Amino acid sequence: MRRLRLLASSRSAGSKVRYGDEEITVELLEPSAFKGVDLVIASTPDEVSAEFAPWAVEAGAIVVDESGYWRMDPKVPLIIPEVNPQAVENHQGIIASPNCSTTQMVVALAPIHAAVGVRRVVVSTYQATSGAGLAGNVELESSVRASLDGQTHTPETFQHPIGFNLIPQIGSDKHCGYTSEEMKMVYETRKILGDESIAVCPTAVRVPVAIGHSESILVETREPITAEKARELWQAAEGVTVVDDLDNHSYPMPRDCDGKDDVFVGRIRQDISSDSGIAFWCVSDNLRKGAATNAVQIAELLARRAVTSS
Repeated sequence: MRRLRLLASSRSAGSKVRYGDEEITVELLEPSAFKGVDLVIASTPDEVSAEFAPWAVEAGAIVVDESGYWRMDPKVPLIIPEVNPQAVENHQGIIASPNCSTTQMVVALAPIHAAVGVRRVVVSTYQATSGAGLAGNVELESSVRASLDGQTHTPETFQHPIGFNLIPQIGSDKHCGYTSEEMKMVYETRKILGDESIAVCPTAVRVPVAIGHSESILVETREPITAEKARELWQAAEGVTVVDDLDNHSYPMPRDCDGKDDVFVGRIRQDISSDSGIAFWCVSDNLRKGAATNAVQIAELLARRAVTSS
């Protein structure tokens, strides 16, 4: 019998959530809650996932995890279904979904890497406040209102007021002046594409946008590729939509990508400083493809695999 169950901490257990025509009571997240469960889609802080994911696996479930805890574990596949679906075959009960900023970039890089190889990536991200959860969007609204009213705003979620501002720090100092968010893009990109030689130089910036991460990407390829050929590859790629008509002011923007599952690519152009570089602009809904959609797509991949093997 197919049944959806919702698990959460004691703070939310007992509350009710409407799903379609059904009202579901939230249950307590505890070891016994996974009895009889086949698939778990988890979105929790790292420390919570570290504790409960093994409970679920021991009970016989497969866990698709959105936290950062398992991503770089060598025994755990890190999956984007459009990019490396074959890696799911190696799972041992836990499958990780990548960081939101990594996901959209790698979806865009994958067809280029398959065609001519990616040597180096320079990326600057412009990340929405929803990447910090509901609290991030609440703070965006309060910060903007305070600025409009001429009042001082004391930030709680971000390091500085986000209203009418850009904050060039997401995460903590991790390595040589790079933040934890930036280093995720380095390590996760290499793992997903299966190439430890790819060099990634990231800068992650928080921007006063509610939904939709944007990225300015310069990719240096192992073999030369024209902008026209790159555009053709993206037009044929699964999960990518090309919006690229500069003369008519047409390019991806967060407000147009909100609520959509694809990764949007535009401003495609040759790197005029290099013979083997392509520059482009990439936008995606961080709450969908960057999080929920990718996890659901992994679950669908598992379901198709189960049907095929049965």
